Amino acid sequence: MAFSSSEKPKVLALTPPKACGADYLEDFKSKFQLDILSVKNRAEAVPAIAEAVAKTGPYSAFIILMGTAPFEPFDGEFFTPLVPECKIVVSASAGYNEFPVNWLTDKGIWFCNTRNAVSEPTADMALFLTLAVCRDTTRAENSVRNGLWRNNHVPCTDPSDLIVGIIGLGAIGKHYARKVNAFNMKVQYHNRTRASPEIEALYGATWCPNLEELLRTSDVVSVSVPQNAETIGLISRNEFSQMKDGVFFINTARGPIVDEAALIAALESGKVARAGLDVFTGEPNVNPWFLKSDKVVIQPHLGGLTNRAWRDAERECFANIVALYETGRPVAPVNDIKPN
Repeated sequence: MAFSSSEKPKVLALTPPKACGADYLEDFKSKFQLDILSVKNRAEAVPAIAEAVAKTGPYSAFIILMGTAPFEPFDGEFFTPLVPECKIVVSASAGYNEFPVNWLTDKGIWFCNTRNAVSEPTADMALFLTLAVCRDTTRAENSVRNGLWRNNHVPCTDPSDLIVGIIGLGAIGKHYARKVNAFNMKVQYHNRTRASPEIEALYGATWCPNLEELLRTSDVVSVSVPQNAETIGLISRNEFSQMKDGVFFINTARGPIVDEAALIAALESGKVARAGLDVFTGEPNVNPWFLKSDKVVIQPHLGGLTNRAWRDAERECFANIVALYETGRPVAPVNDIKPN
């Protein structure tokens, strides 16, 4: 696949780019024709995609930027008007459980997420939640707001020398490991395959060959795996029972990876002292128990939503398309499309 000197490849964006920068966007437009839909939700988007294809001809690439919720579900019906000419669909999100990757693969369409843009900001959120649950900040803030000053808050837990168990030492997990090292916390991790000795040395991380060992020996357990068929319900009653009494629990991955009823039971019993949550099952709806409990520090899935992350995520979307045309393979493919 290569650029044509006579005709630019056509790219359709679901929503307007807002953060990548004018100069970056103009450089992309020098190589591609970029059309942008004016839609606000799925009901508007599905017919608009079909109409755009019918009016201007087929598109080679489709871009989905931040703010996907109004357009879900992304399924075969959503992408059918782009078939068979579309070669690549790119998303500005790191997670991709909401996309029909298998369907796209069957149609010969590359699907790409953004691997780097939101990784460090999400790790920052995990670090923030880690410090917040150790220092019991929700209860402390409520005490001050209610005129009680410190109340019975002193002393709280010092993070130094605590063992942090990271479930998933991917891009986010590695950034998180590096950051907690700065607070003199000890890092261990569980992946299905062990990282190289160089990676372990770089991030000061010790491998746990099975999840039970990590859960049994960690003072803080942090979830950093993608949501897929294998990870839904990964942390449930059995896993909480294997943790230390009074453990701190962090989830910045996806809500359905954790059985929320099991987490609530663990918090009520004291098995989990406090939890820091940026993600929830059924979000934006949140279980009322979490809203009322002072054992939980909650955030509205803000992990990757920084100005720099938005800029980099948009740029990664465009870079995936450019790479496909320049090298025959995108930068961050989730699937693998064999050449015809």
